[in-house]
Amino acid sequence: MCAPEKSLTKYAMSRPRIAGLLLAFVTLLVYMPAAHHTFVLYDDGDYITENLIVQNGLTWAGIKWAFTTWHASNWHPLTWISHMLDCQLFGLNAGGHHCVNVLFHVANTALLFILLLRLTATFWTSLLIAALFAWHPMHVETVAWASERKDVLSTFFEMLALLAYVSFVRKRKNDGQKPESAGMRPPADGSYWLALFFFALALMSKPMPVTMPFVILLLDYWPLKRFPVSGFRFPVFLRLAFEKWPFFLLSAASCIVTYLSQRMSAVVSLKGLPLDMRLDNTLVSYVRYLQKLFWPENLAVLYPLPKLYPFWQLMLSLAVLIAISWLVWRGRKRFSYLPVGWLWFLGTLVPVIGVVQVGSQSMADRYSYFPSIGIFIVVAFGARDLAGRFQFSKITTAVTAGSILAICLILMEKQLSYWSNDETLFSHAAVATDENEVAHLNLGVALEKQGRYTEAIAQYRESLRIYPKSVDTHNNLANLLERNGDTNAALSEYQVAQQLDPKAVAPHNNLGTFLVEMGRFDEAMKQYDQAAQLDPKDAHAFYLRGKLLLREGHDSEAIPQFQKAAEFAPDNFQMLAYIARVLASDANAQIRNGNTAYLLASKANVLTDGFQPAMLDTLAMAYAELGRFDDALQAEQDAVTLASKYSLRDDVNAMNERLQLYKNREPYRESYTNAAVNLPKVITQFIY
Repeated sequence: MCAPEKSLTKYAMSRPRIAGLLLAFVTLLVYMPAAHHTFVLYDDGDYITENLIVQNGLTWAGIKWAFTTWHASNWHPLTWISHMLDCQLFGLNAGGHHCVNVLFHVANTALLFILLLRLTATFWTSLLIAALFAWHPMHVETVAWASERKDVLSTFFEMLALLAYVSFVRKRKNDGQKPESAGMRPPADGSYWLALFFFALALMSKPMPVTMPFVILLLDYWPLKRFPVSGFRFPVFLRLAFEKWPFFLLSAASCIVTYLSQRMSAVVSLKGLPLDMRLDNTLVSYVRYLQKLFWPENLAVLYPLPKLYPFWQLMLSLAVLIAISWLVWRGRKRFSYLPVGWLWFLGTLVPVIGVVQVGSQSMADRYSYFPSIGIFIVVAFGARDLAGRFQFSKITTAVTAGSILAICLILMEKQLSYWSNDETLFSHAAVATDENEVAHLNLGVALEKQGRYTEAIAQYRESLRIYPKSVDTHNNLANLLERNGDTNAALSEYQVAQQLDPKAVAPHNNLGTFLVEMGRFDEAMKQYDQAAQLDPKDAHAFYLRGKLLLREGHDSEAIPQFQKAAEFAPDNFQMLAYIARVLASDANAQIRNGNTAYLLASKANVLTDGFQPAMLDTLAMAYAELGRFDDALQAEQDAVTLASKYSLRDDVNAMNERLQLYKNREPYRESYTNAAVNLPKVITQFIY
């Protein structure tokens, strides 16, 4: 059994409060550098930087979307709403989003400390577990990644649910009710239903908490001791399980919704990853999670899934898991926390361990956020019992614990620094892991965005060396080679991308754009036609066809293409603004439509919150076409002001010319025939 530790009394309650506040303050302090970090390519686009609905902030339309969408292959409405609230408060200031994640992590640490105190009435052991949770380097990914709001948010509600459940059990014990009295009918107790409510909120933040009913059953065994003193009894277990049937029902519903949301895009088929490989990865990953919890080195944003695990690694992993499980079984009666902590770790990892494979990773640091608590329980209480058995002095115990926490803090700060920006994040991932083609691809995108094209090309080529069949990498490399003027190499890469996946739309659109710039219009149109055939709802294909038709002087034929593009991409402000510009300024009077131009330009301006000078410039054109020259003057002046602020000198000069036209009560006219317009690329920013 556990070595004695002074129980908490009313007199001693000030000590936990002070310790909890100090723990929260240090955690907040060490994570403050995250306030200066940027968004990253990986997932932040889907969740924030390229999600116009989220960027609009809290709106009724956005809330309705949050509850009905499966965007990003998940159903987690509360996560979407939290991101919307961030955008409402901070806009696209990444520091604000990161700070909210840090605050949730601090809250989770405090709630875990409170939960352990109420469960075990031990001070130092509970504090050690909470500190390990707060400062472990593996948890940096969850806290420092804006898109992982779902992890900190779901854990927040899980902690509240567990606290409410503990209150429910205490009330039953105070009322003299025994576990044997539990039955099919849910208890008529407010704390029970409050726990169920918080559990539902956790599932609406992320589906991973589906295992929480099993965690509650583990706590029933220890330390709540709702099982008989003699140990585990199956009839009592059944009654306690039946008592929680509403929790299991919510878990089942969440599993179904999650499978439906992920099966079309995120879940890897058995053909893509056979069952035997999944089981091999499950075996090895459990041990790798343990290894990184005890020796957190070479942590990375993505661990690639190897083609084959060596036989010796599989056997060693199996031996480790069997040995630990055997030791836990042997010590279960004397040290009840052993099976609870071990099963907590094993069980809560089940949804993400890889039997149902989502994405291309073999494991992920973020998945350890809640499961690691089980290992911390085993370590902390086990260390306490060892210290008691061998009669280590309090000073020795304190110095050892303090040293471990200090090492965690140092490693945590180092790991946090890698999340500063895309370059540091993916550079580290490429070094920390072997043959990581995704890390090299995303590092290439990061370097390309900085204008470091030669380095970006090298990263794309390294990614292709590792995985030559990546359509996205060939596509990105072709775009960059074209930008650098290496037309022959670019054409070759486009063709390889098409050969690798004849059904991929982006290579056709990009190759078409490439051919337009070479003046090979007929061949370009064939590429756009093929893209439209492959995906009849691909807005880019219709949009690009419309621009090419304009360039060839077929203005009347271009308009239907633009209408299709606007229909399929109603929130793409760049497309809307360009179409509005054509309708407001085309030299061909039969093409112009001031009312439609105004509606499209207004929508584009709203979608960008009125902070894009190009949108305001287009809106001014629409006003002028309608004869509303005073409004045109105001919009154009606002556009000039913003363009000047962003040092867009060429744009400012063109806008000032239009401003003079509006002062003279004249609309702006432009011929698009043979005009060298900049056709947008469909560049894959990140994959998987």
